[in-house]
Amino acid sequence: MSQYSRRKFLQQLGAGIILLPGVPRFVHAAVPRSDKKLGIALIGLGSYSTYELAPALLETRNCRLAGIVTGTPEKAAKWKERYKIPEKNIYNYQNFDAIADNDDIDAVYVVLPNSMHHEFTLRAAAAGKHVICEKPMAVSVTECTEMINACRKAGVRLLIGYRLHFDPYHQAAMKFRMSKEAGQLHTVDAAFAFRIGDPTQWRLKKSLAGGGPLMDLGIYCIQASRYSTGSEPLTATATIEEKTDPKKFAEVEETIRWQLEFPDSVTATSMCSYNKQANYLKLTSENGWLELQSAFSYGGISGRTNTGTLDFPHINQQALQLDGFSRCITDHLESDADGEEGRKDMKVIEAIYRSAATGMKESVK
Repeated sequence: MSQYSRRKFLQQLGAGIILLPGVPRFVHAAVPRSDKKLGIALIGLGSYSTYELAPALLETRNCRLAGIVTGTPEKAAKWKERYKIPEKNIYNYQNFDAIADNDDIDAVYVVLPNSMHHEFTLRAAAAGKHVICEKPMAVSVTECTEMINACRKAGVRLLIGYRLHFDPYHQAAMKFRMSKEAGQLHTVDAAFAFRIGDPTQWRLKKSLAGGGPLMDLGIYCIQASRYSTGSEPLTATATIEEKTDPKKFAEVEETIRWQLEFPDSVTATSMCSYNKQANYLKLTSENGWLELQSAFSYGGISGRTNTGTLDFPHINQQALQLDGFSRCITDHLESDADGEEGRKDMKVIEAIYRSAATGMKESVK
């Protein structure tokens, strides 16, 4: 990155604006609209809320941690003390619906096992609260549609936690296909895998996760394929590898590979696994290439292209996401990280699972 472009990027970062020329507007200016910050309640106090979202909410400019929803009284007590949360803003899963009467809370962030996203999005919408929901947004296209319709009927926003829409390295990937110098995009190659630990965790239970690593890790590869190409896949071909640990992976797949066919003969090849190590995104075009390593991590992403190294300042993905979503809500701005985006990903996931089951190429529909 040149000195000029780096300086310009830092100026944009300071203003809460991270936009690259020609890139779809995934990020909105994170500049406070008033002295009142949007009040957000976290639903589910697992590791992502504890180590990523709550700390990020201490850095945000447009929103604040206003409440919590948890089924564990011990967690409620610790969070109340640590974040000075009023007792009236602390809920459990049984009395959650009373949140409708709490003016301190404008929006909820659903950070629960995948199978619970649908229920709590519907309950939040009925309570008149805006919803940010972690990905995958649900465990079926049908549930996604019901969530979209419920929020639309209630007049609240539904946004999905696609934090990488707010990361400059991934914005560079979005921009790559628009480069005249790079020429026509040809292929996308993405993989996200790690060796999962605790065999009793919810991610290995189909009733809670809806599936295996495809639901948890593969969605990053699907997203990257879609925003790198700027189009929707036409077909999916997939294979589930034989399990090396049938006991641990009794209910979900261990490793799955797939290929998506896009318009203009662009192909995307991906892999995700709970028993391998991989984390990259590679794009190749007629005249160039782009590569990201640690591509889907919370930080430490590195990148390079055929013309040089990508070098962006460190940012807090979650803080930028929360500020961007808050502006979408308070200033009625559009967002590409909405419920419809989540539903599109689930259509691809369902096609991949169908192909793995039938052994045939399946249409994405």
